[in-house]
Amino acid sequence: MEPLITHHTVLTRLEIRYNFAMEDNQNLPVPFKFYLPGMLVLVITGAVGIALILTMTLPTIGPRWLFFFFVVIFVTGLFLPFTWFLNLRFPSTPPVAPQVIIRQATWFGIFAALLLWLQMGRVLTVPLGIVLAAALFLVEFLIRLWERSRWKPNPQSN
Repeated sequence: MEPLITHHTVLTRLEIRYNFAMEDNQNLPVPFKFYLPGMLVLVITGAVGIALILTMTLPTIGPRWLFFFFVVIFVTGLFLPFTWFLNLRFPSTPPVAPQVIIRQATWFGIFAALLLWLQMGRVLTVPLGIVLAAALFLVEFLIRLWERSRWKPNPQSN
């Protein structure tokens, strides 16, 4: 009686798996189609939420916070392609993970909500907006610096 799995087939499978692990797939950028469903959900949810808040509610405290929430969601969705393109255009070592691109787009959403909040109180000025942008940029720079310091290259890619 002949065994179902021969020594040759096991060796071939191990060899294929070994070669697959040796490929350096970490440096390939994630295509934008990976982000497209999330971007569409964020933009549509944010736009519908903002439209409903503006047309169907009174400006009390609850709807006002919902308005800021939907602004963050909407602007995050709008800036997702922009942050993806920036990271594609200016690659880094280590390559950015999808979470980093989403986090960077979220910074734009938070920045837009902060600007709207300050404008509602009539305290927004151009220098204050620049300081806020610089502060958010510094936070993201320090987070990326921390991520870079913890990165270890793949030992198999040498």
